[in-house]
Amino acid sequence: MPEFRQNMATREWVIVASERAERPDQFTRRRAERRVITQLSENCPFCPGNEHLTPPPTLVIRNGNQWSVRVVPNKYAALRADDSNEREKIGLFLKAGGYGIAEVIIETPRHDLSIATMPETQVRLVLQAYRERTRQVAKMQNVNFVTLFRNHGERAGTSLQHPHSQLIATPIIPPNVRDQIHQSMMSYDSYGTCVFCEMMAEELEQGERLIINSEKFVAFVPFASRSPFEIKILPKEHRAFFGDVTDEELDDLARVLKTVLLKVYKGLDDPDYNYIIHSAPVGDDDARYSHWYIMVVPRLTTPAGFEMGSGIYINVMAPERCARVLKNVEIDAYAEESV
Repeated sequence: MPEFRQNMATREWVIVASERAERPDQFTRRRAERRVITQLSENCPFCPGNEHLTPPPTLVIRNGNQWSVRVVPNKYAALRADDSNEREKIGLFLKAGGYGIAEVIIETPRHDLSIATMPETQVRLVLQAYRERTRQVAKMQNVNFVTLFRNHGERAGTSLQHPHSQLIATPIIPPNVRDQIHQSMMSYDSYGTCVFCEMMAEELEQGERLIINSEKFVAFVPFASRSPFEIKILPKEHRAFFGDVTDEELDDLARVLKTVLLKVYKGLDDPDYNYIIHSAPVGDDDARYSHWYIMVVPRLTTPAGFEMGSGIYINVMAPERCARVLKNVEIDAYAEESV
C-alpha cells in the first residue's frame, strides 16, 4: 500500500508507492552496446597534454612530475569572479551582478575512470582538493555559500566524459538552503539537538536502511527518500562546515564514497547520478543545528507534473528494499580490478 513519509530534517513529505516498481532491475539501463572509453582522449581539454586548453589552475596536486588532480576556473561559467555584487532595483524587481566563483575539479589524468572505479588513494586526493578549495574560496570577499557537486552522465547534466566535479560559490544563500536551515534551527530550539545527528542515530537504531556503518561515517537510504536508491552519507562527528573535515575523516570518507558509488555502479549498471556536498553557509562553521553531508541521487526516474505542482515526490521503490539491494552487491573482487 502507498504511504506518506516525512523527512524529519526538512518536514517535506514524499509518497512511497512501491507497488509501481516490481523489480530493482527495471532501473538498470538497457544498452545494445557499450562504448569503449580510452585512457586518454586527444580531443579532451582535461586530459594530460591538453592543459593549455583550460585556464591556469587554482590548485594542482602532484605525483612527482605528473599531476594527479587539477582545479581550474570553469571556462564557460555562469558566474564570474570579476563581476559586480551590487544589487539594483528595476521598478519592483531586483537584480544583482553575476559575481561568483566557478571551478572544475579534474579528478584524475585518466579519461576512462570515475569515483567508483578509480583507486581509493585517488578518491582521497579528490576529497583533499574539495576541502582545500572550499577553505580558500570561503575566505573570499562576498562569498557566502559554497556548493560542491558531481554530475555523472547526460541525464545528470554532464557534457564532458572526463571525470570531474565542480565548485560554485555565490554571494546569495539559496531559498531552499535557507528553508532547511530554518527547519534545523527550529528543531534545535525545540529539542536542543541536531536533527541530522538524531536522524543518523535513528537510522543506526532501525538498521534496515543502512548500507555502510564505518568508523567515522554512516551511509544509508533515507526513510523519506524522494527517489529510488537515494543515499545520504553523514559524518558521525557533528560538523557544520565541510571545510572543517579532518585528515582521518577524509581517509574514511574515501573508502565509504568509493564503496557506495561502486555498489551503485555495479548493482545498477552505471546509472547517471548527481552527488552534492551539503554544507553550512560561510560563517556558520560552528552551528550546532547544522550538519554537513553528501547526498547521492541516481537519475532513475523523472519528476512529473504532480511533483512539480505539489512539491511532493513519488518514490516508486521502498527505501528499505533499495538498501537491501545495495548491501547485497558484491564488490570486493571488482574493487581489486578497478585499482
